[in-house]
Amino acid sequence: MTPLELNQKSKKAQTRQEFWKGVKAELPLLVGVSPFGMIYGVLAIGAGIPTGAAQAMSSVLFAGSAQFIAAQLYGAAAPGFVILLTVAIINLRHALYSASIAPHLLSLRPGWKALLSYLLTDEAYAIAILHYEDGQQTPHKHWYFLGAGLALWLTWQASTAIGILLGAIIPASWSLDFTLALTFIAIVIPTLKDRAAVAAALAAGITAVAAYQLPLKLWLVLAALVGIAAGLLLEKRK
Repeated sequence: MTPLELNQKSKKAQTRQEFWKGVKAELPLLVGVSPFGMIYGVLAIGAGIPTGAAQAMSSVLFAGSAQFIAAQLYGAAAPGFVILLTVAIINLRHALYSASIAPHLLSLRPGWKALLSYLLTDEAYAIAILHYEDGQQTPHKHWYFLGAGLALWLTWQASTAIGILLGAIIPASWSLDFTLALTFIAIVIPTLKDRAAVAAALAAGITAVAAYQLPLKLWLVLAALVGIAAGLLLEKRK
């Protein structure tokens, strides 16, 4: 085997290793994601969304909280522009994720950037950014991101399909939506490594609770802005 062939074989082994490490890191979060996807499927059918459109929303939009709100607004016969505006506001947090992770992806080809931007969700971001900031230098970390994001995507599509098939069979008394809160707690805790991060989390959490009654889910945007401001202020003082 020539040196070039050995190098290619080693590269493939490293990419496979990174990919499966990403999948394994994402697995604990999928425990909370699965019932959340099922609940969305049940809610979408209950709101009158056609089966194909309900599943397509999970593939095209691929944003759990936004899908929940869109389904509820659709069921309430809200105008299309209101649904689009609300979804856009809820998903503004993804711009923050993009700004955070973009410096680590500068060397990638446009195709890779497009693929990873599609897979950039709360759970995938939380796993990927921790890996990018672990201090280990490797040119294949985007495969880790791909593994985490793809594991999440497949789980979300499957759980949505199950929820659509089950429909009203799942009793509302199960209250499976509590798993969403548990999932986000699991995402946030590993990132609280200093006072600035803790301050940002506390400020955002308090603001979210206090401003929960704001229309169009604006409490999400306000909480994010207050959290960022608190974190930056404490970081600047330090």
